[in-house]
Amino acid sequence: MGISDDAVEIRARGWRTLAALHGIIEAELEKALAASAGLSVVEYTVLDALSRQDGWHMRMQQLARATALSPSATTRLVTRLEDRGLLTRILCADDRRGIYTELTPAGLALYEKAHPIHDETLERTLGDAVTQPELAPVVHALQGATVGA
Repeated sequence: MGISDDAVEIRARGWRTLAALHGIIEAELEKALAASAGLSVVEYTVLDALSRQDGWHMRMQQLARATALSPSATTRLVTRLEDRGLLTRILCADDRRGIYTELTPAGLALYEKAHPIHDETLERTLGDAVTQPELAPVVHALQGATVGA
């Protein structure tokens, strides 16, 4: 193996470790959010993204980027959450083609219930992961990244 091959392998190993940690975190969040709030991780992500917006609304394209979903998947997700009374859609006043997705009071209440559960689960899962030698460096990197945030 040449130097460049070693570098590629190191990056690939790091990527696999990050993906493994992500999978562990997502599985724990799925269980906790479903049990306590009846939400999936991606549904929670939508509520979280909207709760951080002034006026609790975003254009559908922005929401698709925030959730890392395709526009069609975002539309289906918003429809499901709208059917549950957690979101509503409104037309953009200055661009009739634009549609905003807005958090309803019920959506905000559910988010406020789920938020501490999300954070506690994330903290616990990262605490467990840091004790695993293969995951510890990635956990430490993530914790270091949040210090300056």
